[in-house]
Amino acid sequence: MKIAILVEGATERAFKKKLCEFLQSHLGQKMPRLHFITQDGPIPKERKLKKLVETLLDNNGYHAVIALTDVYTGKPDFKDANDAKEKMRIWVDNNPNFYPHTASHDFEAWLLPYWTTIQKLAKHNLSAPSGSGSPETVNHQKPPSYWIKEIFRTGKRGKDYNKVIDGMAILKNNDLMIAINACPELKAFVYRIISLCEEDKIIS
Repeated sequence: MKIAILVEGATERAFKKKLCEFLQSHLGQKMPRLHFITQDGPIPKERKLKKLVETLLDNNGYHAVIALTDVYTGKPDFKDANDAKEKMRIWVDNNPNFYPHTASHDFEAWLLPYWTTIQKLAKHNLSAPSGSGSPETVNHQKPPSYWIKEIFRTGKRGKDYNKVIDGMAILKNNDLMIAINACPELKAFVYRIISLCEEDKIIS
Protein backbone atom coordinates (compact mmCIF):
# COMPACT_ATOMS: atom_id res chain seq x y z
CA MET A 1 0.00 0.00 0.00
CA LYS A 2 1.44 3.34 -1.08
CA ILE A 3 -0.24 6.39 0.48
CA ALA A 4 0.40 10.07 -0.23
CA ILE A 5 -0.36 12.44 2.62
CA LEU A 6 -0.70 16.10 1.67
CA VAL A 7 0.40 18.31 4.56
CA GLU A 8 0.87 22.02 5.01
CA GLY A 9 4.36 22.35 6.38
CA ALA A 10 7.14 21.72 8.85
CA THR A 11 5.17 20.72 11.92
CA GLU A 12 3.47 17.82 10.18
CA ARG A 13 6.86 16.52 9.02
CA ALA A 14 7.91 16.44 12.67
CA PHE A 15 4.93 14.19 13.29
CA LYS A 16 5.85 11.62 10.62
CA LYS A 17 8.42 9.66 12.66
CA LYS A 18 6.10 9.23 15.64
CA LEU A 19 3.18 8.29 13.39
CA CYS A 20 5.22 5.67 11.54
CA GLU A 21 6.44 4.13 14.80
CA PHE A 22 2.85 3.86 16.02
CA LEU A 23 1.57 2.37 12.77
CA GLN A 24 4.43 -0.11 12.54
CA SER A 25 3.63 -1.41 16.02
CA HIS A 26 0.04 -2.11 14.97
CA LEU A 27 0.36 -3.08 11.32
CA GLY A 28 3.64 -5.01 11.19
CA GLN A 29 4.15 -6.43 7.70
CA LYS A 30 1.12 -4.54 6.44
CA MET A 31 2.81 -1.21 7.16
CA PRO A 32 2.17 1.10 4.19
CA ARG A 33 4.67 3.32 2.43
CA LEU A 34 3.74 6.81 3.59
CA HIS A 35 4.95 9.80 1.64
CA PHE A 36 4.33 13.18 3.28
CA ILE A 37 4.04 15.74 0.49
CA THR A 38 4.59 19.19 1.94
CA GLN A 39 2.79 22.13 0.35
CA ASP A 40 4.73 24.83 2.25
CA GLY A 41 1.41 26.55 2.85
CA PRO A 42 -2.29 25.67 2.81
CA ILE A 43 -3.51 22.56 1.00
CA PRO A 44 -4.46 23.50 -2.60
CA LYS A 45 -8.08 24.30 -3.30
CA GLU A 46 -10.59 23.56 -6.03
CA ARG A 47 -9.07 22.64 -9.42
CA LYS A 48 -5.50 22.65 -8.09
CA LEU A 49 -6.36 20.04 -5.47
CA LYS A 50 -8.25 17.92 -8.01
CA LYS A 51 -5.32 17.98 -10.42
CA LEU A 52 -2.80 17.12 -7.70
CA VAL A 53 -4.86 14.20 -6.41
CA GLU A 54 -5.44 12.80 -9.91
CA THR A 55 -1.73 13.09 -10.74
CA LEU A 56 -0.72 11.21 -7.60
CA LEU A 57 -3.27 8.45 -8.17
CA ASP A 58 -3.09 8.08 -11.93
CA ASN A 59 0.53 8.91 -12.73
CA ASN A 60 2.56 8.38 -9.57
CA GLY A 61 1.24 5.00 -8.48
CA TYR A 62 -0.36 5.92 -5.16
CA HIS A 63 -3.23 3.76 -3.96
CA ALA A 64 -4.72 6.52 -1.81
CA VAL A 65 -4.28 10.23 -1.15
CA ILE A 66 -5.01 11.77 2.23
CA ALA A 67 -5.18 15.54 2.64
CA LEU A 68 -4.48 16.86 6.13
CA THR A 69 -5.47 20.51 6.41
CA ASP A 70 -5.64 22.93 9.31
CA VAL A 71 -9.09 24.34 9.88
CA TYR A 72 -7.43 27.54 11.07
CA THR A 73 -5.57 28.85 8.00
CA GLY A 74 -5.47 32.54 8.88
CA LYS A 75 -8.29 33.05 6.37
CA PRO A 76 -12.02 32.26 6.59
CA ASP A 77 -11.64 29.22 4.33
CA PHE A 78 -13.57 26.77 6.49
CA LYS A 79 -16.30 27.07 9.11
CA ASP A 80 -15.19 23.95 10.94
CA ALA A 81 -13.65 20.52 10.39
CA ASN A 82 -16.73 19.07 8.70
CA ASP A 83 -16.93 22.02 6.33
CA ALA A 84 -13.26 21.59 5.39
CA LYS A 85 -13.67 17.90 4.66
CA GLU A 86 -16.85 18.39 2.65
CA LYS A 87 -15.32 21.13 0.52
CA MET A 88 -12.24 19.02 -0.24
CA ARG A 89 -14.45 16.09 -1.27
CA ILE A 90 -16.40 18.32 -3.64
CA TRP A 91 -13.24 19.85 -5.12
CA VAL A 92 -11.95 16.41 -6.16
CA ASP A 93 -15.36 15.24 -7.46
CA ASN A 94 -15.72 12.67 -4.67
CA ASN A 95 -12.78 10.61 -5.90
CA PRO A 96 -13.11 7.29 -4.00
CA ASN A 97 -9.38 7.09 -3.33
CA PHE A 98 -9.15 10.56 -1.79
CA TYR A 99 -9.63 10.99 1.97
CA PRO A 100 -9.89 14.49 3.48
CA HIS A 101 -8.86 14.97 7.11
CA THR A 102 -8.26 17.94 9.37
CA ALA A 103 -6.30 19.14 12.35
CA SER A 104 -8.65 21.37 14.33
CA HIS A 105 -7.66 24.13 14.55
CA ASP A 106 -4.01 23.57 13.77
CA PHE A 107 -1.55 20.72 14.13
CA GLU A 108 -0.37 21.82 17.56
CA ALA A 109 -3.73 20.75 19.01
CA TRP A 110 -2.31 17.23 18.87
CA LEU A 111 0.60 18.32 21.07
CA LEU A 112 -1.51 19.87 23.85
CA PRO A 113 -2.18 16.52 25.59
CA TYR A 114 1.53 16.51 26.45
CA TRP A 115 1.44 19.82 28.32
CA THR A 116 3.63 18.51 31.14
CA THR A 117 6.35 17.72 28.60
CA ILE A 118 5.87 21.14 27.01
CA GLN A 119 6.33 22.79 30.42
CA LYS A 120 9.56 20.89 31.01
CA LEU A 121 10.98 21.76 27.59
CA ALA A 122 10.01 25.44 27.89
CA LYS A 123 11.09 25.58 31.55
CA HIS A 124 7.88 27.32 32.55
CA ASN A 125 4.87 26.32 34.68
CA LEU A 126 2.23 28.15 32.60
CA SER A 127 -1.07 26.33 32.98
CA ALA A 128 -2.57 24.48 30.04
CA PRO A 129 -5.11 26.49 28.03
CA SER A 130 -8.75 26.29 29.03
CA GLY A 131 -10.44 23.41 27.24
CA SER A 132 -7.22 21.47 26.73
CA GLY A 133 -9.00 18.36 27.93
CA SER A 134 -10.50 18.50 24.42
CA PRO A 135 -7.50 19.94 22.55
CA GLU A 136 -9.20 20.25 19.19
CA THR A 137 -11.75 22.68 20.62
CA VAL A 138 -9.13 25.32 21.57
CA ASN A 139 -10.39 28.26 19.58
CA HIS A 140 -9.49 30.34 16.52
CA GLN A 141 -8.74 33.50 18.54
CA LYS A 142 -5.89 31.73 20.32
CA PRO A 143 -5.25 28.47 18.47
CA PRO A 144 -3.10 25.72 20.00
CA SER A 145 0.07 26.95 18.26
CA TYR A 146 -0.33 30.31 20.04
CA TRP A 147 -0.25 28.67 23.47
CA ILE A 148 2.83 26.60 22.71
CA LYS A 149 4.67 29.57 21.22
CA GLU A 150 3.72 31.64 24.26
CA ILE A 151 5.05 29.21 26.88
CA PHE A 152 8.33 28.85 24.99
CA ARG A 153 8.61 32.62 24.54
CA THR A 154 8.15 33.32 28.25
CA GLY A 155 9.95 30.26 29.60
CA LYS A 156 13.47 30.12 31.01
CA ARG A 157 14.84 28.07 28.13
CA GLY A 158 15.50 31.29 26.26
CA LYS A 159 14.56 30.05 22.80
CA ASP A 160 11.42 30.41 20.71
CA TYR A 161 9.34 27.38 19.81
CA ASN A 162 10.69 25.55 16.75
CA LYS A 163 7.95 23.60 15.04
CA VAL A 164 10.13 20.74 13.83
CA ILE A 165 12.73 20.40 16.60
CA ASP A 166 10.40 21.03 19.53
CA GLY A 167 7.47 19.21 17.93
CA MET A 168 9.62 16.08 17.68
CA ALA A 169 10.93 16.56 21.22
CA ILE A 170 7.41 16.85 22.64
CA LEU A 171 6.33 13.63 20.94
CA LYS A 172 9.54 11.64 21.37
CA ASN A 173 8.99 9.87 24.69
CA ASN A 174 5.21 10.08 24.81
CA ASP A 175 2.56 7.55 23.83
CA LEU A 176 0.74 8.70 20.69
CA MET A 177 -2.38 6.90 21.89
CA ILE A 178 -2.81 9.61 24.53
CA ALA A 179 -3.31 12.23 21.81
CA ILE A 180 -5.35 9.86 19.67
CA ASN A 181 -7.83 9.30 22.49
CA ALA A 182 -8.03 13.04 23.25
CA CYS A 183 -8.36 14.25 19.65
CA PRO A 184 -11.18 12.85 17.46
CA GLU A 185 -9.76 14.30 14.24
CA LEU A 186 -6.35 12.75 14.90
CA LYS A 187 -8.05 9.47 15.72
CA ALA A 188 -9.98 9.55 12.45
CA PHE A 189 -6.78 10.29 10.51
CA VAL A 190 -4.76 7.48 12.12
CA TYR A 191 -7.61 4.98 11.89
CA ARG A 192 -8.06 5.88 8.22
CA ILE A 193 -4.50 4.80 7.47
CA ILE A 194 -4.92 1.60 9.46
CA SER A 195 -8.23 0.72 7.81
CA LEU A 196 -6.75 1.25 4.34
CA CYS A 197 -4.08 -1.34 5.16
CA GLU A 198 -6.11 -3.76 7.28
CA GLU A 199 -9.82 -3.12 6.99
CA ASP A 200 -11.04 -4.81 10.16
CA LYS A 201 -8.09 -3.92 12.40
CA ILE A 202 -9.05 -2.68 15.87
CA ILE A 203 -6.52 -0.89 18.06
CA SER A 204 -6.66 0.16 21.68
